[in-house]
Amino acid sequence: MPVTAASYRATLLCAVLALAGCGGGGDGPPGHDPPPLGVERVFPLLVFSQPLAMLQAPGDATRWFVVEQEGRVRVFANSPQAAAFDTFVDITDRVTAGGERGLLGMAFHPDFPADPRVFLSYTNETGGVLVSRVSAFMLAVDGTIDEASEQVLLRIEQPQGNHNGGQVAFGPDGFLYVGMGDGGGAFDPHGAIGNGQNMRTLLGKMLRVDVSPAVGYLVPGDNPFAGTPQCGATGTGAQLCPEIFASGFRNPWRWSFDGTVLWVGDVGQSQREEIDRVVLGGNYGWRCFEGTRATDLVCGTAPDLLPPVAEYGRGVGGSVTGGYVYRGSAIAGLFGRYVFGDFVSGRLMHIAADAQPTITMAAGFETGLNISSFGRDAAGELYVVHYGGELYRVVRR
Repeated sequence: MPVTAASYRATLLCAVLALAGCGGGGDGPPGHDPPPLGVERVFPLLVFSQPLAMLQAPGDATRWFVVEQEGRVRVFANSPQAAAFDTFVDITDRVTAGGERGLLGMAFHPDFPADPRVFLSYTNETGGVLVSRVSAFMLAVDGTIDEASEQVLLRIEQPQGNHNGGQVAFGPDGFLYVGMGDGGGAFDPHGAIGNGQNMRTLLGKMLRVDVSPAVGYLVPGDNPFAGTPQCGATGTGAQLCPEIFASGFRNPWRWSFDGTVLWVGDVGQSQREEIDRVVLGGNYGWRCFEGTRATDLVCGTAPDLLPPVAEYGRGVGGSVTGGYVYRGSAIAGLFGRYVFGDFVSGRLMHIAADAQPTITMAAGFETGLNISSFGRDAAGELYVVHYGGELYRVVRR
């Protein structure tokens, strides 16, 4: 059926009723307000160049890795006195960076270093064609990445230079997930219905692939369109793309798993920023809707669009950065709450992990930072990546 504001509101109501049985959707233990948050700088002797991510290798809390947009990954000791970093990988020779382009994501294989593969996501322009690449690299004998070992798994042609998404991470199912933006431009101007609602392109989607083969990838059998030809050579196909896990995204910028639950921050156009709780086969509305606001753009027949868990307007921020559900112990009252931020306003916000859609955010702690990403350590404590080059830890004010 055609997507209308009325049908979307009906879907939203159904989602609210379905979630009503979750219980405890409020703001913390009875009689307690959720904690006010702040940030404090960590690793103060280190400054990075346009950092976009920080992460640790599986089972190794002794080091941090920081992804820099130009194409380098830095590694340093997990010590407050760390005064220098080493270069884990440098692929600046093949990364096209600037604006929203660059080295955008990194993931260790869950069995690393027994499986010595590291997966990088970046943009490359060759011969005037801009593509997003997701590649596997091998660990070298010296403990860095062998830059000559690259195996390109996905090559997705980008019609414009923004909305590249680009994060990669492994889910609890052992599959590699990839977030892709809609291809850029205003209001997803690609084709008759836009890329977000076009299931013959990997753009505007959350993808899921099985990288268990030594070369290439397989498609998980329960992906919505499993069984059709792979679209990973160019990002498009003559049939529905089997790599798609979920659809209807504008630019998923930073996302994470809390157990089996996938949380995604999707950057808006000009009215709404949104947080989605993403399920297999879910369609999150772009370009039919921006948050809960109908765009009135032609977007095909996509029934059962799912509303965001939370949204906010331009009075709060201008570019959402997805975060993590807090599972640490240092901040009383924050456990089980989803923490996220905004790149433009620098606001830090949080909601209950079982919140019912749709919460409208009206405030948040102003950090003064350009929040490009979040990190989470082995103890479940959260960190903030400042695009200006510094790292911070989330604390209670």
